[in-house]
Amino acid sequence: MTSPYVAVLIMVALGLAFAVVAVGLSAVIGPKTYNRAKLEAYECGIQPTPRAASGGRFPVKYYLPAMLFIIFDIESVFLYPFAVAFNQMGLFALIEMVLFIATVFVAYAYVWRRGGLEWD
Repeated sequence: MTSPYVAVLIMVALGLAFAVVAVGLSAVIGPKTYNRAKLEAYECGIQPTPRAASGGRFPVKYYLPAMLFIIFDIESVFLYPFAVAFNQMGLFALIEMVLFIATVFVAYAYVWRRGGLEWD
């Protein structure tokens, strides 16, 4: 008698094998023509600026939109299951979701007021 997880393990093994073979084949049969332009870092058409050996400072303003995206993405992750199971839940779940959305909107208003959504 086989375990029901054997099929899952076989699919995982096949996926890993495909990934390893694909990367290996691209390294073996792929083009090997390198030049200075291909080895340069591409930064959306802007010439890269040299940095200090220690790495230098990276502006925090680039992280703020990413963090805001993550926060509102997590909100949508919580809202989808609530919307699907809304009929089965009672008034307590509705009140909890209203409190959750109110908390997120307070944070949104704070960020908006502080200028966190301005694209400079």
